[in-house]
Parts: sequence; C-alpha cells; structure tokens
Amino acid sequence: QVQLVESGGGLARPGGSLTLSCAASGFTFSSVYMSWVRQAPGKGPERVSYISTGGKSTWYLEAVEGRFTISRDNSKNTLYLQMNSLKSEDTALYFCAIGVSGTGARGQGTQVTVSS
Repeated sequence: QVQLVESGGGLARPGGSLTLSCAASGFTFSSVYMSWVRQAPGKGPERVSYISTGGKSTWYLEAVEGRFTISRDNSKNTLYLQMNSLKSEDTALYFCAIGVSGTGARGQGTQVTVSS
C-alpha cells in the first residue's frame, strides 16, 4: 500500500535551517508529481511546494519562495524540502503528498517549530 513517511522536523531558531525528508513506498514514485503541504495550529492546510516527476519543474508558495527548496531523488524514492531562513510563521505540521494539489495521499507529518 501507499506509504509516505516524513522526517527531519524539529525545533529551529528564527533564521535557522531544517531539511525535511519523505520516504515513499507502495507506488511508482518516479511517475508522480509530489508536494509538500503544511498545517499550522488552528488553520487549514496550505500547499507549500510541488515538484515534477523528473524534478525540473517546481512551484513555491510566495511566502516561502527563495527560502525553501524542494527536490527529489527518484533512485531513493525520497522527497526533500530544504528550509532556510526560517520564520516563526513557518511553524506547522509538514506533510508530503502525492500529486500537484497537495490533497492526495499524505504521510503522518513532521512537526516544525520555529522559536527563539
């Protein structure tokens, strides 16, 4: 069955960096677009970024553009999100999801907390 397992979250200071990973299994990872979605406490889910099958095409939420970088390693069935210059408003539960919309199958998420 489809399985997505996120990792790499934690506590970071404002201006700091974290790299999230998403290990995928149970489907042909290299054949699907992948997304990162986040949900802050009391708010709805928000698509942060997506990446094409080969990794050449990407999209970012304006609030994270220039600070976050999405990438994938199809040989390892793994999706990444490099997050730099973190801000308190980046605090959220981060999920990887199948597809462009971010509403596809998701993992359990990894918590990112940005606080001094």
